[in-house]
Amino acid sequence: MGNMNSFKFSLGFPVEAAYQIMPDGVNFSTFSRNATKVFLELFEKSDSAAPFQTIELNPKENRSGDIWHVFVKGLKPGALYLYRFDGPFDLSKGHRFDPTKYVFDPKAFAFTDGSVFKNMKFGQPCPLEKMPKCVVVDPDDYDWEGDKPLKTPLNKSIIYELHVKGFTESPTAKIRWPGTYKGLTEKIPYLQSLGITAVELLPINEFDEWEVTNTNPKTGGRLKNYWGYSTIGFFAPKTSYAFDRSPGGAVREFKDMVKALHNAGIEVFLDVVFNHTAEGNENGPTLNFRAADNSIFYQLVNDNKQYYYNFSGCGNTFNCNHPVVQDFIMDCLRYWVTKMHVDGFRFDLASVLCRNERGFLTGEAPLPRRIAENPILRDTKIIAEPWDAGGAYQTGSFPGGRWCEWNDHFRDGIRKFIRGDEYLANEAATRIAGSSDLYQSSGRQPINSINYIACHDGFTLNDLVMYNGKHNEENGENNRDGSDNNNSWNCGFEGPCENPRIEDLREKQLKNMFVCLILAQGVPMIVAGDEVRRTQNGNNNPYCQDNEISWFNWDDLQKNSAMLDFVRKLIQLRTSHRVFKRRDFFGGSKTAGDLTPADISWLDYDGKIPDWKKMNRFLALRLGGGVGIRGVEEDNDFYIAFNTDIHDMTVSVPNPSRGRQWFRVIDTSITGLNSILCAGQEEPLISQGHYVIPSNSVVVLIAK
Repeated sequence: MGNMNSFKFSLGFPVEAAYQIMPDGVNFSTFSRNATKVFLELFEKSDSAAPFQTIELNPKENRSGDIWHVFVKGLKPGALYLYRFDGPFDLSKGHRFDPTKYVFDPKAFAFTDGSVFKNMKFGQPCPLEKMPKCVVVDPDDYDWEGDKPLKTPLNKSIIYELHVKGFTESPTAKIRWPGTYKGLTEKIPYLQSLGITAVELLPINEFDEWEVTNTNPKTGGRLKNYWGYSTIGFFAPKTSYAFDRSPGGAVREFKDMVKALHNAGIEVFLDVVFNHTAEGNENGPTLNFRAADNSIFYQLVNDNKQYYYNFSGCGNTFNCNHPVVQDFIMDCLRYWVTKMHVDGFRFDLASVLCRNERGFLTGEAPLPRRIAENPILRDTKIIAEPWDAGGAYQTGSFPGGRWCEWNDHFRDGIRKFIRGDEYLANEAATRIAGSSDLYQSSGRQPINSINYIACHDGFTLNDLVMYNGKHNEENGENNRDGSDNNNSWNCGFEGPCENPRIEDLREKQLKNMFVCLILAQGVPMIVAGDEVRRTQNGNNNPYCQDNEISWFNWDDLQKNSAMLDFVRKLIQLRTSHRVFKRRDFFGGSKTAGDLTPADISWLDYDGKIPDWKKMNRFLALRLGGGVGIRGVEEDNDFYIAFNTDIHDMTVSVPNPSRGRQWFRVIDTSITGLNSILCAGQEEPLISQGHYVIPSNSVVVLIAK
């Protein structure tokens, strides 16, 4: 970088990004409306205890509107920097400027490795030598080798939610680069073997895992923010998830991972957290946004602006519908799509995006529509978690047009139905058919429903059949944290069990849920490890457990190989048949007169039109494959029946289409590998008109 005390600088010019790299230097830009001075601090090394150069930005010369700027001649990529902002400290107006605090660039593209929170003591700032620094990186200095967005249609998408570190951190992963972006690329063959089309990554935007101060009462060790829902740098990939910890190494390694996943036909979605930041409430640390312009970036209590609205449940609420913050979020999303080649986003507590500047929920909030309509983002998937911690709930009504939603109606309805709750057949039928009650009236489609039964937040699928109650004692909150509304059933024993009858029932229930998830209309989402019965030992809120409780245990592939085989074949079944991948809702119509059955028919156990008021612990449907325009069969017909009762049931199976017969594809009551059969290996029914469905079992038949 040359002489550390001799960089010349000039006025510079405003740009939307954090900086623009020029042939002869770097032009920095940052936003502040209410600051009176801004200081750019340059550092020699990541552990420097003081800057080697301070550049004061003059408000009369280095400011255009609300953008402060300066050009540093001779500075190159790899340079390290922080900011200081001076201005009024006036809580009545929401101003918290403090020129003594070194802070991060809100738009930094990369950080050096390290922790702020681990090195804070009694609310005091982190010592500068231990504080991470922002890194100048060239976002265009990378060879994408022709990589382009995959644009996988939603009706063909299968999402796999995973934690970048936890997926490969366990020694059981037996890889060269555990817990990193690079480590994830080593496991791409496994992802391909599953048949999933997209990975949805828990937050990889820079956060500080050491902000959690709880200790594990069992071990006495300090807990961490494992999930990462506490963003410090929205533009920066987390440095500690990279094997290459050199300045900017995480950016290169993240791009390598995306390119490798794309080459394998797998899209990359990011879980983004625009509802709040790591700065917390009025007692929290000053890290970036609070320093740059607290009154702009956060929703402050209208008549007492020293306090923050807390619709996130995490201390503060990002002021998403202020025009400046809107632009910040849009710039961020466009950056991840254009420079990092990301394919989609899942928005955490997305209802915050629908709150106006006074905190009121409104369907006319501009940001959701801006995201949906932005020309650069039009090919990306946008998925809302359609609620927040302030009481907003928008499942089925999230505004903005083409948004997909996490469908908690699917989650809860299927859990209860498979558990054996009474009179849930109508609810289960609605969910399996694509949740038309939620999406049809607004002109949306089944593909707007992201179907899931388990996700990172809550029990794993396996723990749903092992625990009646949560066991979060190791979180250090006396088991008060986490939801008590789990709709789980331990099948007769709490926790691990060696009773073969209970274990067989648990495996059967897991297969039943997987059939509902994978064969339902909509977009299925699996959480990593559910396909091999990953357990969190009954912890339904392991946000702070960066250990074996949360990590993927790769020994489970062999231990639960039959379940893995079932899920792989089930995904292959969905992928191979268009009847499970509709873009539109069912109409109950026949596609070729009386020659073929309706697109969907609901049946009771006698094979007749059901009386929904009497349908209890049973559901059956027939999917019509239809006939192509030249009389060639487009797809097979399927018969799917669910017996969630404790008694076996003999059901009447409808007549197959002319010249065809029914073959068994799935019977979850059968143990081992034969509970699901590959294409070409299906077994013909001995009695074409009847089938005995054992208790707590699902049967799928195909007409061939």
